[in-house]
Amino acid sequence: MRTAPSTIERVTATRTRLWWEIAIVLALGLGQSAVYAIVQLAYRLTDSTPLADQTATLNPSRSDREVFDLIYQLLSIGFGIVPVLLVCFLLWRSRRPHLGMLGIDGTRPARDIGWGLALVAVIGIPGIALYVAGRALGWFVAVDPAGLDAHWWTVPILLLSAARASIQEEVVVLGYLFARLRQLGWGVWPIIVATSVLRASYHLYQGPGAFIGNLAMGLLFGWLFARTRRLVPFLVAHFAIDAIVFVGYPWAASTWPALFGLSA
Repeated sequence: MRTAPSTIERVTATRTRLWWEIAIVLALGLGQSAVYAIVQLAYRLTDSTPLADQTATLNPSRSDREVFDLIYQLLSIGFGIVPVLLVCFLLWRSRRPHLGMLGIDGTRPARDIGWGLALVAVIGIPGIALYVAGRALGWFVAVDPAGLDAHWWTVPILLLSAARASIQEEVVVLGYLFARLRQLGWGVWPIIVATSVLRASYHLYQGPGAFIGNLAMGLLFGWLFARTRRLVPFLVAHFAIDAIVFVGYPWAASTWPALFGLSA
């Protein structure tokens, strides 16, 4: 006769299952991006062209035919959200707030948006200063945030790309990983450090400076999220920063061409 599993066996099985779940979620999105970014950084550092003379395009054109470029852009954004849908499915509660484990409860939206916009200044200004200094020191490649041609849909696509980046990164890195790693018994600071290193890793394709900047951003976001357990301010801040960078790039690049690796 088969005996029931012991409490220790059930706990071990649950922990193993959670680790596999985390591995699958990351392999479908940000973990995959981190691996590619590490390989790409190794490629850049071993290339004959100095790092400071290389360029990374964040939103490249995907076809020389306008209608297919638009279709590919929409498909890329749509499929990029799939890991977020999986995370929401995994942490969905039958009772309200359904996404409370992710730090989303639908209350105090105005206050959350206000805190998010305040974070834009806290993160954005030092981030620009780090990029300027990093370019001078050769720690960053020249980043082209908007490689799209000028079409009627260019700005909407760039805004959707900013929204995708914000939702994918903050929901997975802050909401999901904080919830699951706490279930695995991790302390607050080990979670903050681990998620910050992950965040920094998938930006390595922009150069070592991007690792430093995003590590600092991750530590700040992680510390604040651990204190507030509210995800919306970070979604707002991330979206606003990326939207400003993506849409404002053509003006900034023409004003300071050397900063972006362009000829005057």
